[in-house]
Amino acid sequence: MTHRSTTRSATGSTTPGRRTGPEAAPTPLRPETRAEGFRQARHARRIELSEDYVELIGDLIRTVGEARQVDIAARLGVAQPTVAKMLKRLADEGLVLQRPYRGVFLTPAGEVLAERSRQRHRVVEAFLCALGVSAETARRDSEGIEHHVSDETLAAMRRFTARAGKASDGR
Repeated sequence: MTHRSTTRSATGSTTPGRRTGPEAAPTPLRPETRAEGFRQARHARRIELSEDYVELIGDLIRTVGEARQVDIAARLGVAQPTVAKMLKRLADEGLVLQRPYRGVFLTPAGEVLAERSRQRHRVVEAFLCALGVSAETARRDSEGIEHHVSDETLAAMRRFTARAGKASDGR
């Protein structure tokens, strides 16, 4: 049901016909607000690939003892030349070290980035599960979301998940 109302301006005049209620059109964003949202999304896309690579490299080292280009390509479903190009970029950024015939290693900065990404991934995945999303879907969906949420949103997800966990424990 659409509600018709009148709005009163600062001068006291009224404007009939504005919609209110659930069907009301959202208030348009100010240009500065919209631009900041786009800047944030572009920044997240730029770092997303780096975070995915360093997280995977760290996981491979932890689980199989080494991270080889062929294994990275297989896990990401991309060609080895794609991985080689990205590894060069990560090396230039100081996140990985490549040693001939020995694989790829994370620098201390790469380890920090990998752990940060891993933690963000876990928070988003737990949040989606707390909402009732299946574990498999939450795992898939959280891959990518973690790069695009602000620290504020991540903190809210943590709080929600903690409250949901307490509620399900009967506390």
